This record gives sequence, structure tokens and C-alpha cells, in this order.
Amino acid sequence: MNHPQLEPAMRAALAEASLATAHGDVPVGAVLLDPEGKVVASDHNRREELQDPTAHAEILVLSAAARARRDRRLTGHTLVVTLEPCAMCAGAVVLSRLERIAFGTPDLKAGAAGSLYNIPQDRRLNHQVEVEVGILKDECAAQLSAFFSQRRN
Repeated sequence: MNHPQLEPAMRAALAEASLATAHGDVPVGAVLLDPEGKVVASDHNRREELQDPTAHAEILVLSAAARARRDRRLTGHTLVVTLEPCAMCAGAVVLSRLERIAFGTPDLKAGAAGSLYNIPQDRRLNHQVEVEVGILKDECAAQLSAFFSQRRN
């Protein structure tokens, strides 16, 4: 898949992200595409809602898809997420054997798919994941900026 094919999935991730603010969560959304490009799971950050530090959008979609498939390996799948995954989420991506991560905007403070670390492509690990950066980057960054600006005010 190239960027134009990932844009509808990123728009769905942005829509998911917008739901997170209703319960005070940082607006991060994720969708998981199967090898044919069909959305098989979508969710948004729910850390505040569930009072669970692991309830990141990425973890929630990986868990939902693995349960539905009854297989922890999500070979050939693509994770589309509005913000660069953190170390926990990047590790989960490797462990789930995804083919690719596509994210909108980098996370310069906690990003682990290229910014601070590059866990998905670390050759020391037993699986590497393709990383695509910048799908609808401006829209993803604007959504996060608006949330934090509103929070400060």
C-alpha cells in the first residue's frame, strides 16, 4: 500500500482519536488493516476512561484483532495510527509480527518508531516492521495541538 491507499485508514484513525477527548484522553486513534487492506479493528486512547496505563489505541486494536483471529500473530497486517507509537506499543507491534506501521505525526518526546528509538526496525530483535511516516501529518499534529492548547487554557 502506498500513501493514497493509507489515507482513508488514517482518516478513520483521526475520527477514532476525536472520540478520546470525550473522556479526557489524549486524542490518538488507530486502525488495523488486514493483508487485503480491510479494517479489522479500530479504537482510540482509553487510559483515563479505563484507568489503565496500557490502554493505548495501538494496544487496544492489536488485542481486539488477535482475540478475533484467535492468533497473537498478525502477519501481513498494517497498523495505522495518528501518533508515532511509544516503546510499549512499538514492542507490541514487533511481538504481533505486523508487516507495517503507518503513522501521522512523530512524537519527539516518546516516539519509538524512529524519533527517540526505532524498535520496529531494530535488527537485534527477531522481527522487523516496515515504518511509513507522515500520512496526513498536518491533520494528525493539529488534532493533538488543539487538545493540548485547550487543556492549557
